[in-house]
Amino acid sequence: MPAEKQLSGTVRSLVPARMDRLPWSRFHWLVVIGLGVSWILDGLEIQIASSVSPVLQLHATLGLSAAQVGLLGTAYLGGEVVGALGFGRLTDYLGRKKLFVWTLAIYLVASGISGLSPTLWFLLLFRFIAGAGIGGEYTAINSAIDELIPSYYRGRVDIAVNGTYWAGALIGSVGSLFLLNPHLLPVDLGWRIGFFLGPVIGLIIIYIRRYIPESPRWLMVHGKNAEAEQIVDRIEKEVVRGGGKLTPVADSSAIEVTGRPAVSYYQITMTMLKTYPRRSFLGFSMMVTQSFLYNAIFFSYALVLANFYHIASDRIGYFFIPFAIGNLLGPLLLGGLFDTVGRRKMITFTYCLSGLLLAISGALFDAGALSALTQTVFWCVIFFFASAGASSAYLTVSEIFPLELRGQAISFFFAIAQLVGGVGAPLLFASLVGKGANPGPLTLGYYVGAAVMVAGGVVAWFFAVNAERTSLEDIAKPLSVVEGKKPAGPSQEEAPA
Repeated sequence: MPAEKQLSGTVRSLVPARMDRLPWSRFHWLVVIGLGVSWILDGLEIQIASSVSPVLQLHATLGLSAAQVGLLGTAYLGGEVVGALGFGRLTDYLGRKKLFVWTLAIYLVASGISGLSPTLWFLLLFRFIAGAGIGGEYTAINSAIDELIPSYYRGRVDIAVNGTYWAGALIGSVGSLFLLNPHLLPVDLGWRIGFFLGPVIGLIIIYIRRYIPESPRWLMVHGKNAEAEQIVDRIEKEVVRGGGKLTPVADSSAIEVTGRPAVSYYQITMTMLKTYPRRSFLGFSMMVTQSFLYNAIFFSYALVLANFYHIASDRIGYFFIPFAIGNLLGPLLLGGLFDTVGRRKMITFTYCLSGLLLAISGALFDAGALSALTQTVFWCVIFFFASAGASSAYLTVSEIFPLELRGQAISFFFAIAQLVGGVGAPLLFASLVGKGANPGPLTLGYYVGAAVMVAGGVVAWFFAVNAERTSLEDIAKPLSVVEGKKPAGPSQEEAPA
């Protein structure tokens, strides 16, 4: 529907206050399960693609060269960037629900077709499309989760959901041990089945998503407050039926908004660079630094194990399992502290500590004091903290900008992080590994990665917003708010560190 037809004058709404005062309920579990799976699918896709790379070079499969195998990762990454930017615009324009159904459907179809690929170019095309679906998922999903989850729980839920990427990676790693075993399946069949694992999970989830409503907050600022109120009414009734208690909402908590057309690119630019320059710098710093660290280690850990510790390629997967578990546990166990101790303190703590531990491990690596086992233990501990920090980066960019451009803000920083960290870091660290003859260059790379991560933590200490347990509308006033009619809370000026 054209945006202009959605406008219906000014309304006074209690929708945000009613959503934020809800106790945890079955509805919120539905949101977490139905929407949170997108990260699992991405982790699964990347791990499967990484695992099948050697198999695709065999003449019995597609007979690809090493360079052609590398193109598969580039195609998927490029798809994520394009999908995030394109669907990020659409989720702010058309709504969260339409997009988180469309993007999952695109991924399901494209990933399944990838498993039927007869040639390289066929596979590249559908890996790109599958990546576009997942990139679009990030924007729609993070927007919807932040807007549907009460402010009291928003931090821990968003961080835990983003951390489930590693559950998908773990599933992919374990699955590849069976699917790529030539004693169990023909060599040209196992890798194809691998690309169907994600769609099987997605088919179940797309059914669940049918019952997740549109974001009432998005409806409110798009001239559809009556529909927003009806959705909140249904959620409240479900909470009461489940034994939950609802506290009264004061009329002073109401927010007055007016429906407005889609935000232009000029308005987005002015909002991010003129109204919120500190927050934009914060989002850029957090996303790029965590992406650099992750892609540097994730895409080179197998080379390190093989070239420096002489681990056979068919056994490297066993070392990845504890690495993935450490990454998964960090957000799950530390996420609650971002709501209690606070965003700024926990972001700084996780970023700086993971950087410091990486520097220590680099020094021990250079001294020859580590084995494959102790190196893996270090990685597990480092990324226990780094994973929580990286997840908080996605939380931060999704909650510190106005509702009307939330999806586009996520897509913008996600795209930058993927291009900077996802392209530069793997190439740099792969070259530093070399043939494993000299640990010096890689040690220097570890020091650089550590410094980059610590720098991200320092930036957060001075620029992070204290958004814990605070309404989204108080963190960043919607552009559609009628001036002088905003409830108590910070203004749209830059919040102090």
